[in-house]
Amino acid sequence: MTTIRSQVAIIGGGPSGLLLSQLLNRAGIDTVVLERATRDHVLSRIRAGILESGTVDLLAEAGVDDRLRAEGIPHDGFCLSDEDRMIHVDIHALTGRQVTVYGQTEVTRDLYQAQDAMGTRILHGVEDVRITDLDQPRSVVTFTHQGRAMRLEAEFVAGCDGFHGVSRRTIPEDRRREFERVYPFGWLGILARMAPLAPELVYANSPDGFALASMRNAALVRMYVQVPATDRPEDWSDERFWQAFARRIPAELAAGLTPAPSIEKSIAPLRSFVSEPLRWGNLFLVGDSAHIVPPTGAKGLNLAASDVFYLHQALIAALRGGDRAGIDGYSDCALARIWKAMRFSWQMTTMLHRFDGEDGFAAQMRRATLDHLARSETARRDLAENYVGLPL
Repeated sequence: MTTIRSQVAIIGGGPSGLLLSQLLNRAGIDTVVLERATRDHVLSRIRAGILESGTVDLLAEAGVDDRLRAEGIPHDGFCLSDEDRMIHVDIHALTGRQVTVYGQTEVTRDLYQAQDAMGTRILHGVEDVRITDLDQPRSVVTFTHQGRAMRLEAEFVAGCDGFHGVSRRTIPEDRRREFERVYPFGWLGILARMAPLAPELVYANSPDGFALASMRNAALVRMYVQVPATDRPEDWSDERFWQAFARRIPAELAAGLTPAPSIEKSIAPLRSFVSEPLRWGNLFLVGDSAHIVPPTGAKGLNLAASDVFYLHQALIAALRGGDRAGIDGYSDCALARIWKAMRFSWQMTTMLHRFDGEDGFAAQMRRATLDHLARSETARRDLAENYVGLPL
């Protein structure tokens, strides 16, 4: 068995693991990143692309914001619609901040480039990961890489390996508290080469269900419709998708819709999930390994980034100055923000989606909520503050 050593072992080579590694490396802390999938597979994942202002600031701190600043699209607001009624939420006027449209795949690509330039050890194709000795001065991660048994010794372990990863399951089941809400629908999303329908995102409520008009850039869009959780992408032809999409968006937008062939088509299930605590000995959970939010509030990547924000500061203080207050408080500090983001994502989801078996009362509540937002600046400000990101 080959043994390697590092100050921090990072399980998971997605954006949260890479961002944590980048920030620690810039502070002079050595890391090793372990990833199950190939790099090509990681970079093929199509994910959300709305970055909170705090996430943009953190990427700048990590030194990976050059392309983001050049190619990202700042947005000062977004629209909600109730059938043909459009409600504009001017987040810049209400909060003084913006969000930025920049795909998660592009964030990951930028982080890989920066990590390669720093010479970070990133191992792909890692299998059979096991985390032990979390109560010892140096913990151990054993795994198989290219057919060889490997042993990684580190002072701390960051679990950035997603909902199905090994990190969360390493915490004893009787010491974990898990909270979950599974929604009876998913988002069917397509990627298409066409101009955006509107200059900002449009979140649509309609009698036929939810739709979202989003974008990646000036010539590439990401569009979604709510579908039953049992549907498969192959159940939906492009023609069927565009017909459903057009019925759910306001007529003024539908009139300007010129459908384009899909480049990619997939269905994302919706769930709300939180696992507590986020720390077990020398192990710290980050991002999807600890929490999943519905995409309605655009919080998935941003919430992972806020975990990274708290954890990188805590690890730097512990490893460079012996100050363990940050790592001792990491779980409580991160969870306070996680639950607020969970509430916001749940609020957006229930406000905009039709639920199986619902009665007329539920539909009227959605309409009343949207009408209140249209008429109340205070309500829009609360929505804007959460959408642009609560303070870190």
